[in-house]
Amino acid sequence: MADETPAPPPPTDDTTAAAPPKRRRRASPPASDAAPAATAAEKAAERKDDAPEPAKAPKRATLAPELAVLLAARRRIDRKRPRFVRQAAHRYDRIGRDEAWRRPRGLQSKQRRHYGYRSKIVRVGYRSPAAVRGLVPSGFRPVLVRSRADMDGLDARKDAAVIARTVGTRRRLVLEEEARRLGIRVLNPVVKGEEEH
Repeated sequence: MADETPAPPPPTDDTTAAAPPKRRRRASPPASDAAPAATAAEKAAERKDDAPEPAKAPKRATLAPELAVLLAARRRIDRKRPRFVRQAAHRYDRIGRDEAWRRPRGLQSKQRRHYGYRSKIVRVGYRSPAAVRGLVPSGFRPVLVRSRADMDGLDARKDAAVIARTVGTRRRLVLEEEARRLGIRVLNPVVKGEEEH
């Protein structure tokens, strides 16, 4: 029985051996009107199966231009406002610890008489503009919410919900989910997906 040896490979040129293999090009989709319509129909069917997308809560309130200017002015006023330290707060811990303000009434009081080396007294000139008073820094007007019915009258572009502290965790989570569905910003969430200020 004769040994069967494999036939030697055919001789190749050096040019063909050194050339890299050609890459296949991706086939372009057929240019027909039926294919895009089918994909659009499939997408519509998928959308019907999925739950409706909840409205995204805005990070900042939608303010009129003059209110935006006043809010910026309030920020500048807040930075310049001094700390109002009560008379003799440095002397007695019971006076200075909670930083509650009391007007000095003593006849000889240097603070009442506005001596420069004493701390400043609360005055109306330090107040912020009335139109933006009570707004949070992002421009929303905080509204206290205790139940689902409290959210019905809220405008998502101007109002933000503050869930009352008396609401338990179980009901609070339900209220937060409802606010997320309505696109209302919650200023004190338990579940913090993103910063709410």
